[in-house]
Amino acid sequence: MDNCNDNQQGKLELVAHKSFANYDQMYLVVDFLNKSLKDKKLMFGLTKDSKKDKMTITIYEV
Repeated sequence: MDNCNDNQQGKLELVAHKSFANYDQMYLVVDFLNKSLKDKKLMFGLTKDSKKDKMTITIYEV
């Protein structure tokens, strides 16, 4: 039987999230962070709420 914790099974742990006003090129920042910090086991996500004109960046530990 394999003795793995949740992170080793592909689960993501939420570290932080922050909402802010819409910024059209924020996806470039998120892409840069994902590429630069991959070896630190961090992953960044970005969601956009067009109705509220807000974006949310989310940080996960892989």
